[in-house]
Amino acid sequence: MLYSRIEGEGKPLIIIHGFLGMSDNWKSFGSLYAAEGFQVHLLDLRNHGRSFHSEDFSYSVMANDLLEYCQHHNLKDIALIGHSMGGKVAMLFATTYPELVEKLIVADIGPKYYAPHHQDILAGLNAVDFSTKPDRAQVEETLYPFIPDFGTRQFLMKNLYWVEPGQLAFRFNLPVFNAKIETIGEVLPQGNTFTKPTMFIRGGNSRYILDTDVPEIKTHFPNFELATIPNVGHWLHAENPKAFFEATIQFLK
Repeated sequence: MLYSRIEGEGKPLIIIHGFLGMSDNWKSFGSLYAAEGFQVHLLDLRNHGRSFHSEDFSYSVMANDLLEYCQHHNLKDIALIGHSMGGKVAMLFATTYPELVEKLIVADIGPKYYAPHHQDILAGLNAVDFSTKPDRAQVEETLYPFIPDFGTRQFLMKNLYWVEPGQLAFRFNLPVFNAKIETIGEVLPQGNTFTKPTMFIRGGNSRYILDTDVPEIKTHFPNFELATIPNVGHWLHAENPKAFFEATIQFLK
């Protein structure tokens, strides 16, 4: 079963993080949505955070993990938020099991194919040699030449944990990501549709959802609206949490 943090009472709202993320990234949002009358489920996808590691890593198995989670917790008529890779999982889940989903929010990702573009990040992560027992500062020093952006490094370093005193490791399953990086960009299957209310929300400085992608989005999600948060990139919820929350809570209500 997927690891989750559950907060609040009321209508079920599931939030799914992006690639190399985890439920902790959405902790503050969990409290905000819970205060608005939602029972918030912040998930760690397989091979991420505190969830189990597995050689199987595809959107179909991740959507099935989500189905098993909903069945285990007896969740129906859920609202679903997914960011980036989590948005792809959310799209596949909603179009496969539309009877379980009432509303869908997809943050800064479309249904189209995306070419692999995490090479620098993976190179940096693979350059960390935990056998030398580095501390956090030394891990960051190793990552810096590959990942000069401070925010991205801090995001990745949230995955560090102490296996035992003096021994750090990453929580995510790096060997599987190395082997299956093509999976992340896969297209939503043709013919998959979800006709209930859907919101796509993008960063104004991000290139993940272009105006030219709108027709394809409409074929899968005919009842959709598109919102743009200006002056933010792909991590739109982290860069302007207030605008992200205001836009999404209005849609969810």
